[in-house]
Amino acid sequence: MSDVFANARQIQAEITAENPENAEQLEAFRIKYLGSKGILKNLMGEMASVPNDRKREYGQLVNAVKQTAEEKFLALREQFEAQASAFDIRTLDLTAPGEPLPIGSRHPVAVTMNRIVDIFSRMGFSVADGPEIEDDWHNFTAMNTPEDHPARDMQDTFYVVDAPGMLLRTHTSPVQARVMENRKPPIRIIAPGRVYRNETISTRSHCQFHQVEGLYIDKGVSFADLKQTLFNFAQEMFGATKIRLRPSFFPFTEPSAEMDIWLGTDTEKNYRLTKGTGWLEILGCGMVDPAVLEMCGIDPTEYSGFAFGMGIERQALRLYEIGDIRLLFENDVRFLRQFSSAI
Repeated sequence: MSDVFANARQIQAEITAENPENAEQLEAFRIKYLGSKGILKNLMGEMASVPNDRKREYGQLVNAVKQTAEEKFLALREQFEAQASAFDIRTLDLTAPGEPLPIGSRHPVAVTMNRIVDIFSRMGFSVADGPEIEDDWHNFTAMNTPEDHPARDMQDTFYVVDAPGMLLRTHTSPVQARVMENRKPPIRIIAPGRVYRNETISTRSHCQFHQVEGLYIDKGVSFADLKQTLFNFAQEMFGATKIRLRPSFFPFTEPSAEMDIWLGTDTEKNYRLTKGTGWLEILGCGMVDPAVLEMCGIDPTEYSGFAFGMGIERQALRLYEIGDIRLLFENDVRFLRQFSSAI
């Protein structure tokens, strides 16, 4: 019986004498003594051969041996980890070339939006924003949209459940309404941001996309001001040499127009893009309807203004000659890396 106790004390002495010099030797030490098939496991197995009146004494001895092994293991592990994390500057080669850091990418929609904002900022427009969850009045009524207009239907608009009269804005025009409510003319703003349409039935449309709209209100603002502003934008954005304005209809502008830029038909790409006409539509615009001014608290007999709006995705497709709009939404890293140097 004394052999069992003597064996345990001998193992304790061996543990004390062990001196692992690195992490690999320390791991071997752990497996040897503390592993699932280690020596301490075998010591506990000897408990069956110990008389009942000495089992407690033997158990205390084995626990002491185990504690000796665990304390040594934890102390050496902490020592080796500290040594591994220590950095000696004397070993650093200051003449070695630095490792290149990969440059991140901007999304082409963000690049295009920033470019549009920059162009209009240089023309004196400031950036305004507003909530994406909007009320019916600012989104529709203030924009002179009739109660029976199809755009109010569930098939076009995402309404908020359990919040009557609240919806996800369908355009950034509500930002214009809020600015006109709270600011006296002259007003010269652009409103870029996300908008939402319930158009899942169309394979070429998306529920969420981006728009930027502009508004200029002051005394004596005319359609000629609108035309020159948009021509300057087309020149800066696309290098356009000609634009044309075609009559159109929007509830919040009168008269209203669609604006095209001249691409020509000299290349196959431009021929296909313009369907043989040479003209490409890029935005809608018009003079602010007097009813809109009046609803927002601005005297239409004293002030006039113009507004315009465009989808940013469409501008990105044209600016970077992207052939498929789905590329803007698929997050393909191979595609996005092409814009790693964009600013």
